[in-house]
Amino acid sequence: MAAADPRVLAVAARVAESRERDVPALLLALKEILNTPSLGRKESEKVKQDIYYYDLAQYCVLVLRQDFSRVRGGWATAAQLAEILSHCCVGLEVKEDPEEFYTKFLPSAIDNLLLLGRRLQARFMRAVKDEEKQDFLRCFRTVTDAICWLFGGHIQLTKHVLQNDHFLQLLVTDDVETAVIMMSVLHSILGVNSSVLLQVDEETLHSVLDELVYKLSSTTNPVIGNAATKLLLLIAKFCNQLLNLLTTRYKGLKVLLSKQWIGKGFDRDLSQLLDLLYLEQSSGKKEMQRLHQAACIIQAAWRGFQTRKRLKKLPQAVTILQRSFRAKREQERQHLEKQKEDEALKLQMQLQRQRAMRLFHERQLALLEIIHASQVNKHLQEMEVKSALTIQRFWRGYRARRSFHQHRQSLKEYKAAVIIQRAACKFLEKQRSKRPLSPWKDPKGLTDEQRLALQQKVDDYIKLHPASQMSEEMSKELHMQAQEKLAQFMLRSKLDQRAAQRRETLLAQVNTDVELLMNAPRLAETTEKDLAVFMSRSVPVATKAKQSHNAMLKYARWPWWKKLGDEFVEDDVIPDDALNAELGSLFIGGRKSY
Repeated sequence: MAAADPRVLAVAARVAESRERDVPALLLALKEILNTPSLGRKESEKVKQDIYYYDLAQYCVLVLRQDFSRVRGGWATAAQLAEILSHCCVGLEVKEDPEEFYTKFLPSAIDNLLLLGRRLQARFMRAVKDEEKQDFLRCFRTVTDAICWLFGGHIQLTKHVLQNDHFLQLLVTDDVETAVIMMSVLHSILGVNSSVLLQVDEETLHSVLDELVYKLSSTTNPVIGNAATKLLLLIAKFCNQLLNLLTTRYKGLKVLLSKQWIGKGFDRDLSQLLDLLYLEQSSGKKEMQRLHQAACIIQAAWRGFQTRKRLKKLPQAVTILQRSFRAKREQERQHLEKQKEDEALKLQMQLQRQRAMRLFHERQLALLEIIHASQVNKHLQEMEVKSALTIQRFWRGYRARRSFHQHRQSLKEYKAAVIIQRAACKFLEKQRSKRPLSPWKDPKGLTDEQRLALQQKVDDYIKLHPASQMSEEMSKELHMQAQEKLAQFMLRSKLDQRAAQRRETLLAQVNTDVELLMNAPRLAETTEKDLAVFMSRSVPVATKAKQSHNAMLKYARWPWWKKLGDEFVEDDVIPDDALNAELGSLFIGGRKSY
């Protein structure tokens, strides 16, 4: 094998030793090497092979996915790298592993070039200054030329380009300049390989045709119209199957072309396309008439069959109609009767309310006649207070019952979840204990050649990455620090374990207390055994509870005028001046917590 080009070797060495952001600028040196005037055909092929074998072409493919706004040279560097990549790949003969070159390397190069084109198109459309727009457009045109040059040298890439999502998204644009360039790329694809439209899937073909027809219908720009017309004419001339697809899928295309685009400067191509469309329509007209007559005969036979079938089912249909009419009439009658009953019930309830109100007012008048005039206001105030207390009592009872039921349901759900979790943990623990240990497998031995190769790799790595020396004092100090951190971790883990045990103990105590309260019987059904559960053996605690209970009974016996300020206070809240004992100190049966 001949020696490699020293210039290629120098570029490869600089790329391997440089940082990632400096690689694109270094790869630009390949352009000068490829464009050397003294290179002949064989020398050029040899240089391209060296560039590929030393992975410089692979570097070009990878760096195309970068954001070149932060690279030296900007997006112009990206365009030059695209041009270098296309020139390297065209005319390159790979002798070692050609399948990887044709099936992996070239498709990935096309994908990255199309991705770069999308980025340039987006920046061109967002640019505001004219100079900046022209720079992006120039770079975009360079990238598209590189793509055309690449699939021109490798015809099998035309199918990959046409089915690529980036290509379809580049084609679907409202910008005039980039749209014209992409249609020229499509024209080049069809010029290189016209049969590619029959090789791609139906969805891709329809997407391309839909976009071309849409451009003709949505714009009046003659440049767009000329490019789209030429593409449709090329497609129609290639195959009768595609021409038939144009006439059947886009029935209004002939009218659109004749009304909107005649006299715009490309009448020759337009007239050829219209002649092809009209010729296809006239040739298929007789076939359409024959199919129309056959469809009419089939429809007539089907309609006669349906009519005869309907006539046979007519008596049954009349019976079903009568039954449904009678059922509907009966339903309406029941609905009217129910409405009358509801109205009568409402009237009766209203009369009862009026009678009750009249009796109440008569009773009040009789009481007012009996009571002395000076005591009337006092009596009315007492009645208002009693009414307010009654309303408050009912409301508080309702709220307490609702809260009790809500907490009871949540407690049941919590206990059920705990039981399920405990059973699942036990099951998993049993499964872990039953799981057999994997048998020990001895490692396979290495041959002498493998051992020498591994030793050579280790020596090379040690030479490239020399290890830093550490003194004995530093090693001892590092060891002591590790021992201290390990001791702190062990101490902290013991403290965390104790805290977890304390939390579990407190949670068990709370669950036991709640369960005792939930299962406690009513006062009317309480026995001495039930009371013993809530009583403490400690004399000070029992004395304190007795004092608290007496204070609560004393507060309950107060007259209503002493409680006027506490109307909107909860029933279980007692003022501090009336209750000297804290309810939190009462004993509740359960496990003792420390």
